[in-house]
Amino acid sequence: MTICSQIKGYARSHERLADASSLLAVALLFTTIWVAIDFQAIIFSWIQQSILLHGPAVILTLMLDVFLIFMLLNIGSTRLESPGEERDDRCFGTFRGRRHGGFNLGTVFHNWVQHIEQVNKKHR
Repeated sequence: MTICSQIKGYARSHERLADASSLLAVALLFTTIWVAIDFQAIIFSWIQQSILLHGPAVILTLMLDVFLIFMLLNIGSTRLESPGEERDDRCFGTFRGRRHGGFNLGTVFHNWVQHIEQVNKKHR
């Protein structure tokens, strides 16, 4: 049993934890936006002191922040899954998308070309 399935099982049985993690994700998102806007001048002056040291630190902090937001949203969305549904152990596979396997740019372009060809045939 993987850690993902253990976390999902615990969140399914404790709905308040799932709701709290969704709320924390939204609060973390808006807090990050507020800090970036409100302390913009201070952050930029700190980065300019040593761009080779402080620049990657800021980038890693933002990446950690985005990871935490996605993780909390995934934990919060487990309450939407029904108990009889097939369970998979994918950590970040909560939203499955369309049944054809997801978004494919090649398929979209091919369908668009076919549409344009059909439009051209009608207007000849």
